[in-house]
Amino acid sequence: MLGLQTGGLKQELSKKKKKGKLPKEARQKLLSWWELHYKWPYPSETEKVALAETTGLDQKQINNWFINQRKRHWKPSEDMQFMVMDGLHPSERSSLYGWSLHG
Repeated sequence: MLGLQTGGLKQELSKKKKKGKLPKEARQKLLSWWELHYKWPYPSETEKVALAETTGLDQKQINNWFINQRKRHWKPSEDMQFMVMDGLHPSERSSLYGWSLHG
């Protein structure tokens, strides 16, 4: 019975994808997008689909790459940090500063 359990475990482990680096070409394409959008590195859903198609990665890999990249390498400016905390996109910045609390 122990042999069956061990064999089943090996089979389960071999089904899982190998962990490690993404293919070099895929990383280069993601980094190109990153460099163009460094000030606000949050791709839209449409952009994620396009990145998945051009890199051959799935959406989960794209999402995880951006999460890790932002954690490791992104230093937003001070006003960007407030917008991230407030959940605002930079295009909404003008409306953020366009009104006053007293008027």
